[in-house]
Amino acid sequence: MTNKDLADLLLPNVSSDIEYYENKYPARSLAPDAVVTRFAPSPTGFVHMGSLFASFIGKKAAHDSNGVFFLRIEDTDQKREVENGITGIINDLKNFDITIDEGMTGEDSEIGAYGPYLQSRRKEIYQTYVKHLLEMGLAYPCFCSPEEIEETRQIQEKRKQRIGYYGRYAKCRRLTFEEIREKVEHNESFIIRFKSPGSFDNKIKVNDLVKGEIEFPENDLDIVILKSDGLPTYHFAHAVDDHLMHTTHVIRGDEWISSLPIHVQLFEALGFKAPKYAHLSPIMKEEDGKKRKLSKRKDPEAAVSFYHEKGIPVPAVKLYLMTIANTNFEQWYDCNKDKTLDDFKFDFKKVSGSGSLFDVDKLYNISKNYISYLKAPEVYVGTLNWAQEYDPSFAEILKKHQDYATRLFNIEREQKKPRKDYSCYSMIKSQIWYMFDELYENVTDYEFQTINDIDEIKRILNMYMEKYYHSDDDKETWFNRIKDLSEELGYAREVKEYKNNPDAYKGHVGDVSTVLRVALTSRAMTPDLYEIMKLLGQDRIFSRYQDFIKGN
Repeated sequence: MTNKDLADLLLPNVSSDIEYYENKYPARSLAPDAVVTRFAPSPTGFVHMGSLFASFIGKKAAHDSNGVFFLRIEDTDQKREVENGITGIINDLKNFDITIDEGMTGEDSEIGAYGPYLQSRRKEIYQTYVKHLLEMGLAYPCFCSPEEIEETRQIQEKRKQRIGYYGRYAKCRRLTFEEIREKVEHNESFIIRFKSPGSFDNKIKVNDLVKGEIEFPENDLDIVILKSDGLPTYHFAHAVDDHLMHTTHVIRGDEWISSLPIHVQLFEALGFKAPKYAHLSPIMKEEDGKKRKLSKRKDPEAAVSFYHEKGIPVPAVKLYLMTIANTNFEQWYDCNKDKTLDDFKFDFKKVSGSGSLFDVDKLYNISKNYISYLKAPEVYVGTLNWAQEYDPSFAEILKKHQDYATRLFNIEREQKKPRKDYSCYSMIKSQIWYMFDELYENVTDYEFQTINDIDEIKRILNMYMEKYYHSDDDKETWFNRIKDLSEELGYAREVKEYKNNPDAYKGHVGDVSTVLRVALTSRAMTPDLYEIMKLLGQDRIFSRYQDFIKGN
């Protein structure tokens, strides 16, 4: 009997006309150097930092070359799916401004001419290519039960041999057509395996865009390509999909690097041109002087929810991701402050082959710099958006005092070196709470410094209100009045005067300013005191000082 007879016996209602699909999905009309790549997760949970990193690189590489970045959902292992898993993935990408050109846009929606982009809806396509392999003599049915496979594995372990279905252990490879037909007629369950033409003693070389040239033993495993439910395995679906979708670059974690011999062999057997591969090393974390892989279980920063909860702006996260994606980005960015991330060209040659170190402190520093250069209305919107999800009561205060809060965010912002108080939106409330009367009620903890005698503090406050406060003062006049107040109370007008002759004074003008600051805000460290006073206004300043005097 012929291979075609075998193919018709196993897949009687399936066409083997692969030319239909070759014509249906023609080559893309793109420049020769355009990158076409994909993010291809399983709908088994939400995106974590490693996946976000890979998708970020994929989009960047594609768009830098006027190529295509698409989202394919690999759901052939349907036992591991979670409810609304596709929606979760899509939302996670959107929340980090990782937009797609093609692919899944919802649980049941997609865009693009190379779909379906959900693998479970491509079942007929895979079966056509499996039947094609059967007709070529490059595939066969396997009737081994899970118990038989396990028994073989145990034998291999005892003999200290490689685990797998190959060589003399691939017993169904030797079944005759008559034996196969009898089993099929008795409705015995079967899977279909690839008939590997490889030898483990041979070596193959693959040029990885990140790792460089890698040498492997040739694949000789007869891997499963079609499961008993009619769906393909990851390896086979990967080859068929990336061929028909004209993927030029496969960007993925290096846990898949051991699969390269299988994938290269499948592409060759199917007559496909293999894509270029870029295997990313895992993101590392330093702990107790040692490096380890960033862990979804141990490290909160491994979950993308961490960045939303902290309120780290998405552009800041993307800037940080680029610093660990390309080793030359930081230097470029330092020299091109007037340019954006889109102006930087991603280079596979500049990706670390050994794994980048994830530094949360560095991320916060990048975020702090980013926020410092935003306009005050942008800081207001970013803070409000965060608060509406994570601190609704603070959000109500911000909405109630929008103009006031925006002016507060503008203190020491529009200057050559803006203040860098906020590393993320979640910490802003702790930095400015004292500026809102709703949050300032019943304050009892004051961070007084050098001057901490209550009677002296009251004397300073009373004299300032009675004699030296003028609401229409400009900053220079205002500070000169603070100097006058200091001098009248026995403090040096200048810090230098005090340092030159400390025994002649109680302290200096800075000490007096600190009293005015702390009694007004409870904090020793705040933005510019003059700007704070102008924003609060006389009534609120006097009310707070009088409340302090009465309460102490």
